[in-house]
Amino acid sequence: MLTYRLGPDDGTLSVRTQRTGAAAMAGHNLLIHVTAWEATIALGDDTSVAVDADASSLRVQEGSGGMQALQDEDRENIRQTIDDEVLHGQTIAFRSSEVRPGGAGLRVDGELTLNGETRPLGFDLALTADGRLEASAVVKQSDWGMKPYTGLFGALKVVDEVEVAIEATLPAPQSL
Repeated sequence: MLTYRLGPDDGTLSVRTQRTGAAAMAGHNLLIHVTAWEATIALGDDTSVAVDADASSLRVQEGSGGMQALQDEDRENIRQTIDDEVLHGQTIAFRSSEVRPGGAGLRVDGELTLNGETRPLGFDLALTADGRLEASAVVKQSDWGMKPYTGLFGALKVVDEVEVAIEATLPAPQSL
């Protein structure tokens, strides 16, 4: 069995949010990076995928749209809001229950633990000949008991569905 352990040095784990509501133009669509995470991909007879992310390590990388550009103070306020009101510093973990060949790589099904709730989640994991991997999944916050962020008395809202993606280069495998 070959095992690959990945983290921020190997690629990017990101979250993309969109805005909606009557005051959507005042807000930003956000690209957020998870700066502390680890993924383990074991390939062989019992192929598996596991990902652990530090909920307090989300950092806004960019904001598009909005009435004005995001400032450092805005980024810090968003980080604090995510910590205090959205993720509450709780564990974020994915564990596969089934991994099978599919498409340009693997079909991965398993369970995501987020906000203290564990629910099924599936996604395709693309593996390229040059050692790159890519995957994305849509996470509907309310399915995990999370209330999407609202501001301006409810006139600005974050869309319930956020996209979580990973893009990385596989490091040298570890034989187990």
